[in-house]
Amino acid sequence: MGLAERLYELVRAMPAEKAAEVLDFAEYVKERGTLVTRASRDIDFSVFDQVKVTYDGKFNREELYDRDCLR
Repeated sequence: MGLAERLYELVRAMPAEKAAEVLDFAEYVKERGTLVTRASRDIDFSVFDQVKVTYDGKFNREELYDRDCLR
């Protein structure tokens, strides 16, 4: 007996309200599977090359608080 047939037999023996719960859960699992997408590993670092001259990797923490928007 295949998976679909086994599921059908189990649901068929349930009361209607329990079968509706199983259906809701199956729809949820199906929807959740379509929402999850794998992150792409292809990163275009050329965007970072455009701004690399503005940031040298070092910063002074005190200067971060010395901005007009924070006064």
